[in-house]
Amino acid sequence: MANEIDEVNGPIKEEGRDIHVIDKQIPVKVGPGSMIFEVVLWVAGIIPGLIFFIMKIKAQNYLRALQQKVQHDASTIDNYLEQRVLILQNCARILDKAISLDKDTMTQIAAYRGGANPNNDALRNDIASKMETVANKINIAAENYPTLQAHSELADAMQQNSYLQKEITAAREVYNDTVGQWNRDIFQWPVKMIVAAKAGYTSRIPFSISNEMREKAKGTFF
Repeated sequence: MANEIDEVNGPIKEEGRDIHVIDKQIPVKVGPGSMIFEVVLWVAGIIPGLIFFIMKIKAQNYLRALQQKVQHDASTIDNYLEQRVLILQNCARILDKAISLDKDTMTQIAAYRGGANPNNDALRNDIASKMETVANKINIAAENYPTLQAHSELADAMQQNSYLQKEITAAREVYNDTVGQWNRDIFQWPVKMIVAAKAGYTSRIPFSISNEMREKAKGTFF
């Protein structure tokens, strides 16, 4: 029997394929079969029904704990984002004293100072993307004035900004891993899926980048 997927003989897609995170939450639903399954267990005897009932309690506790971990991981991203806002705000002030900085830069930084709503993944993505734009403006301004690069406070702030960006990237990975675990577990039939459906749970959307950053990643840097 031949391989269903043959990376040697194709077919191949010469032009390649770009991928995107789908911005859609899928609700967990179970059909009549799940109810029949539970009824059969109780009909089969008190012990099978009781065992399944206990399993559902454990699954409920597990999903609640996992949900709290998702919140914790999201909050970690928010904390790093807030720290980065403060660092960029400091960079902008240093530059603003020395040169005429883009008027919108300081306004944008002030607007993001409040951080993101922990329950709003889309807003968190939006703020992170816009902060990249602000950081780019500051980098460009600094590069246009080489003498400013010797400014010790600016150098320290830019170094901290670079460090925080790495921490944000790492925090995103942790968050996406937890979201991936959640999305897999809530659709595990029978126990977790039945519990998730009863609780009205939905899948969660992983962290993603903006189209602006995606296009920049395709550019030439050297």
